[in-house]
Amino acid sequence: MASGLRAGSVARTAPRDLLLWIVVAAVGALVLSQGLTSVSFRFATLVVAAVALFVMVFLRTDFGIYIVIFSMLLSPEFGAGGGLAEKREVVLRSEDFLLLVIGFSWFAKTAVNKELGLVAKTPLNRPIFAYVASAAIATLVGALAGSVRGQSGFFYVLKYVEYFVVYYMVVNNLRDREQAWRFVTAAFLTAAIVSVIGAGQIPTGQRVSAPFEGKEGEPNTFGGYLLLMMSIAAGIALETPHFSVRLWTLGVMALMSLPFAFTLSRASYLGLLPAMLTLTGLTTRRKLMVGLLLMVLVLSPILAFVAPKAVVNRVLYTFQPEAGQPTVTLGRLGLDPSTSARFVSFNQAAEGWMKRPFLGWGVTGFGFMDSQYARALVETGAIGLMAFFWLVWALLRSGRSALGELRGGDERGLALGFLAGTTGLLAHAFGANTFIIVRIMEPFWFFAGIVVMLPLLEREEGAPATA
Repeated sequence: MASGLRAGSVARTAPRDLLLWIVVAAVGALVLSQGLTSVSFRFATLVVAAVALFVMVFLRTDFGIYIVIFSMLLSPEFGAGGGLAEKREVVLRSEDFLLLVIGFSWFAKTAVNKELGLVAKTPLNRPIFAYVASAAIATLVGALAGSVRGQSGFFYVLKYVEYFVVYYMVVNNLRDREQAWRFVTAAFLTAAIVSVIGAGQIPTGQRVSAPFEGKEGEPNTFGGYLLLMMSIAAGIALETPHFSVRLWTLGVMALMSLPFAFTLSRASYLGLLPAMLTLTGLTTRRKLMVGLLLMVLVLSPILAFVAPKAVVNRVLYTFQPEAGQPTVTLGRLGLDPSTSARFVSFNQAAEGWMKRPFLGWGVTGFGFMDSQYARALVETGAIGLMAFFWLVWALLRSGRSALGELRGGDERGLALGFLAGTTGLLAHAFGANTFIIVRIMEPFWFFAGIVVMLPLLEREEGAPATA
């Protein structure tokens, strides 16, 4: 009797729910059609595209991930704010819009299907929460104290948090290793496309930057991105047992190395050393890497002689001070204004931090500093800096754990390359705000999600075979 009542209840409820969805859809269509007739064609097109993207991602989340992968470096600007903070414009890209729509669609899907879960349990959850909370609280305190003006700080915090959406989309929706490698292939295809575009800029004589970077471009950002992608490709090439995989990864590396050199980004050049040392220390092909390092060391005078003149001049410029400009000296060597400015910013950050040691001045509350560590210290204080280092340590530990657990050569290479890329970006961060630059951090956190999930996927795929 009870089961009959439940069955009848379900039978009566199903048509009622269907009718409710039809009414909601009809009302939504009516409101949308009335709204579109009263706005500009451009805005109406944007709304229609957003609704279509929302529906497609709701039905197939992996479709949204592919869109995000290709938009990381191939998304144009569509607007900019007029100097909200730090005397700089806040640039909005189509990827910001895409992530917003995709994020809302994902939230809606998890609300409807409770089994999906909004945030998967990973080793990085607590460090991520601590990092975001420290930045938000420091900015709130800074706004109350008057150092953070208006809404600029909170807008910047939202920009910083943006790439974590990519990480959780990956870890929540990755189903098997084949899907993971399809995503990775799409990421390398994007890198190949932007590398070809970057190589096309070399004859202009200007520093190479990623496409759609505005008039001046951001060569340092492009260099950091290529540093990460080259490290991951190198790790796969070292560990893979498949000749075809080694061939295409080396080919992509060669393609990326050309625009990388002509970014003339010294912070990116600096990141090559720890990345190569990490590859050497952790790869199973250690003898090969040691031999390559020794060869580079022996042939370095010849390599410097045959290197592009622009690259050599850029490196030598580091030790060419300019009259009338701030100059920092190391022994008898004077540094150029750009390098000197980094050292000066560390000194300024230390002085500002001593005035507000715990939570700092808030994001954008102290002024622009082109160094991740100086900025984290003065903006979020000791608490925020510790949260940042906790997050970095958790990333390195997760990558190292994956490297030790994974059995497949390709997967091991991916984990190894991610570790090398992370250490390279830690060096890059001395001369750039690396870990808050969206065009570096979106691919970085995409690969972080892949590396965190690969051991779990390998265990799940191996369990049925064992049984």
